[in-house]
Amino acid sequence: MKKIGIFYGPTGGFTEKVAMLIQKKLGVENADLKPIIGAKANNLDKYDNIIFGCSTIGGETWDSGRPKPDWDVFKPEFDKINYSGKTFALFGLGDNISYPRHFVDNLGVIGGILLSKNAKIVGQIGKDEYEFTDSEALIDGKFIGLPINEEFESDKTEARVDDWIKLIAQDFR
Repeated sequence: MKKIGIFYGPTGGFTEKVAMLIQKKLGVENADLKPIIGAKANNLDKYDNIIFGCSTIGGETWDSGRPKPDWDVFKPEFDKINYSGKTFALFGLGDNISYPRHFVDNLGVIGGILLSKNAKIVGQIGKDEYEFTDSEALIDGKFIGLPINEEFESDKTEARVDDWIKLIAQDFR
Protein backbone atom coordinates (compact mmCIF):
# COMPACT_ATOMS: atom_id res chain seq x y z
CA MET A 1 0.00 0.00 0.00
CA LYS A 2 1.27 3.47 -0.87
CA LYS A 3 1.69 6.06 1.88
CA ILE A 4 -1.61 7.67 2.87
CA GLY A 5 -2.11 11.30 3.82
CA ILE A 6 -4.77 11.83 6.50
CA PHE A 7 -5.83 15.48 6.51
CA TYR A 8 -8.30 16.44 9.21
CA GLY A 9 -9.82 19.33 11.08
CA PRO A 10 -10.53 20.69 13.52
CA THR A 11 -7.70 19.69 15.83
CA GLY A 12 -8.00 18.85 19.49
CA GLY A 13 -11.37 17.09 19.50
CA PHE A 14 -13.20 14.03 18.28
CA THR A 15 -12.13 14.51 14.65
CA GLU A 16 -8.48 14.40 15.63
CA LYS A 17 -9.13 11.42 17.93
CA VAL A 18 -10.69 9.44 15.06
CA ALA A 19 -7.94 10.54 12.63
CA MET A 20 -5.38 9.17 15.09
CA LEU A 21 -7.33 5.91 15.41
CA ILE A 22 -7.42 5.54 11.62
CA GLN A 23 -3.68 6.19 11.43
CA LYS A 24 -3.05 3.57 14.14
CA LYS A 25 -5.25 1.01 12.35
CA LEU A 26 -3.50 1.66 9.01
CA GLY A 27 -0.09 1.61 10.70
CA VAL A 28 1.80 4.76 11.59
CA GLU A 29 4.42 3.83 9.00
CA ASN A 30 1.71 3.77 6.29
CA ALA A 31 -0.13 7.01 7.05
CA ASP A 32 0.88 10.59 7.78
CA LEU A 33 -1.41 12.67 9.99
CA LYS A 34 -1.79 16.33 8.92
CA PRO A 35 -4.12 19.03 10.31
CA ILE A 36 -5.97 20.74 7.44
CA ILE A 37 -5.50 24.13 9.05
CA GLY A 38 -2.48 25.67 7.37
CA ALA A 39 -2.34 22.97 4.68
CA LYS A 40 -1.99 23.87 1.02
CA ALA A 41 -2.91 21.93 -2.11
CA ASN A 42 0.73 21.07 -2.79
CA ASN A 43 0.90 19.27 0.59
CA LEU A 44 -1.28 16.58 -1.05
CA ASP A 45 1.10 16.12 -3.99
CA LYS A 46 3.18 13.38 -2.36
CA TYR A 47 0.13 11.18 -1.72
CA ASP A 48 -1.86 9.06 -4.16
CA ASN A 49 -4.22 8.01 -1.35
CA ILE A 50 -5.78 10.75 0.76
CA ILE A 51 -8.23 10.66 3.64
CA PHE A 52 -10.11 13.81 4.59
CA GLY A 53 -11.71 14.01 8.03
CA CYS A 54 -14.06 16.72 9.22
CA SER A 55 -16.51 17.58 11.94
CA THR A 56 -20.11 18.43 11.31
CA ILE A 57 -21.47 21.91 10.94
CA GLY A 58 -23.13 22.31 14.32
CA GLY A 59 -25.52 24.72 15.98
CA GLU A 60 -22.72 26.80 17.45
CA THR A 61 -21.51 27.47 13.90
CA TRP A 62 -24.94 28.41 12.57
CA ASP A 63 -25.74 30.61 15.57
CA SER A 64 -22.41 32.43 15.71
CA GLY A 65 -22.40 33.77 12.16
CA ARG A 66 -18.80 32.57 11.94
CA PRO A 67 -17.89 29.26 10.31
CA LYS A 68 -15.24 27.06 11.86
CA PRO A 69 -12.06 28.10 10.13
CA ASP A 70 -10.23 24.84 9.34
CA TRP A 71 -12.02 23.57 6.23
CA ASP A 72 -13.31 27.00 5.23
CA VAL A 73 -9.75 28.30 5.12
CA PHE A 74 -8.72 25.31 3.01
CA LYS A 75 -11.64 25.50 0.55
CA PRO A 76 -9.84 27.71 -2.04
CA GLU A 77 -7.11 25.04 -2.19
CA PHE A 78 -9.55 22.53 -3.71
CA ASP A 79 -9.17 24.42 -7.02
CA LYS A 80 -5.39 23.94 -6.92
CA ILE A 81 -5.22 20.21 -6.16
CA ASN A 82 -3.90 17.89 -8.87
CA TYR A 83 -6.56 15.16 -8.76
CA SER A 84 -4.93 12.94 -11.38
CA GLY A 85 -4.10 9.50 -10.02
CA LYS A 86 -5.40 10.29 -6.54
CA THR A 87 -7.96 8.32 -4.55
CA PHE A 88 -9.88 9.98 -1.73
CA ALA A 89 -11.77 8.56 1.24
CA LEU A 90 -13.72 10.67 3.74
CA PHE A 91 -14.85 10.42 7.33
CA GLY A 92 -17.01 12.85 9.23
CA LEU A 93 -18.00 13.40 12.82
CA GLY A 94 -21.59 14.23 13.63
CA ASP A 95 -24.31 14.08 16.24
CA ASN A 96 -27.45 12.33 15.02
CA ILE A 97 -29.28 12.95 18.32
CA SER A 98 -28.95 16.74 18.64
CA TYR A 99 -28.81 17.43 14.90
CA PRO A 100 -30.78 14.63 13.19
CA ARG A 101 -31.66 16.84 10.19
CA HIS A 102 -28.01 17.79 9.59
CA PHE A 103 -26.12 14.61 10.43
CA VAL A 104 -22.52 14.80 9.14
CA ASP A 105 -23.49 17.54 6.69
CA ASN A 106 -19.90 18.79 6.32
CA LEU A 107 -18.92 15.33 5.07
CA GLY A 108 -21.35 15.97 2.22
CA VAL A 109 -20.07 19.50 1.62
CA ILE A 110 -16.48 18.32 1.25
CA GLY A 111 -17.55 15.27 -0.76
CA GLY A 112 -19.58 17.51 -3.06
CA ILE A 113 -16.56 19.70 -3.74
CA LEU A 114 -14.46 16.63 -4.58
CA LEU A 115 -17.19 15.25 -6.84
CA SER A 116 -17.39 18.58 -8.67
CA LYS A 117 -13.66 18.17 -9.41
CA ASN A 118 -14.22 14.61 -10.70
CA ALA A 119 -12.13 13.18 -7.86
CA LYS A 120 -12.19 9.44 -7.27
CA ILE A 121 -13.88 8.82 -3.91
CA VAL A 122 -14.03 5.42 -2.22
CA GLY A 123 -15.43 4.15 1.06
CA GLN A 124 -19.15 4.90 0.76
CA ILE A 125 -21.17 3.55 3.67
CA GLY A 126 -24.76 2.33 3.78
CA LYS A 127 -27.16 4.36 5.90
CA ASP A 128 -29.05 1.46 7.51
CA GLU A 129 -27.17 1.30 10.81
CA TYR A 130 -27.57 5.02 11.49
CA GLU A 131 -30.60 6.84 12.89
CA PHE A 132 -31.05 10.36 11.53
CA THR A 133 -33.56 12.45 9.64
CA ASP A 134 -31.46 13.97 6.85
CA SER A 135 -27.87 14.52 5.76
CA GLU A 136 -26.07 16.36 2.98
CA ALA A 137 -23.61 13.46 3.03
CA LEU A 138 -26.11 11.09 1.39
CA ILE A 139 -25.45 10.49 -2.27
CA ASP A 140 -27.41 7.83 -4.12
CA GLY A 141 -28.69 6.44 -0.81
CA LYS A 142 -25.25 6.01 0.79
CA PHE A 143 -22.99 8.21 2.88
CA ILE A 144 -20.14 9.53 0.77
CA GLY A 145 -17.78 8.50 3.57
CA LEU A 146 -17.68 7.10 7.08
CA PRO A 147 -20.02 8.81 9.58
CA ILE A 148 -18.91 8.71 13.22
CA ASN A 149 -20.85 9.89 16.29
CA GLU A 150 -18.39 10.04 19.17
CA GLU A 151 -20.88 11.96 21.30
CA PHE A 152 -23.51 9.21 21.54
CA GLU A 153 -22.12 6.12 19.77
CA SER A 154 -18.44 6.02 20.71
CA ASP A 155 -18.81 2.32 21.49
CA LYS A 156 -19.32 1.70 17.74
CA THR A 157 -16.39 3.79 16.48
CA GLU A 158 -13.64 1.19 16.48
CA ALA A 159 -15.70 -1.47 14.66
CA ARG A 160 -16.91 1.10 12.13
CA VAL A 161 -13.35 2.26 11.48
CA ASP A 162 -12.14 -1.34 11.12
CA ASP A 163 -14.87 -2.17 8.59
CA TRP A 164 -14.26 1.06 6.66
CA ILE A 165 -10.50 0.50 6.46
CA LYS A 166 -11.14 -2.97 4.99
CA LEU A 167 -13.41 -1.29 2.43
CA ILE A 168 -11.00 1.46 1.36
CA ALA A 169 -7.94 -0.83 1.41
CA GLN A 170 -9.25 -2.45 -1.78
CA ASP A 171 -8.75 0.85 -3.61
CA PHE A 172 -5.75 2.22 -1.69
CA ARG A 173 -2.95 0.32 -3.38
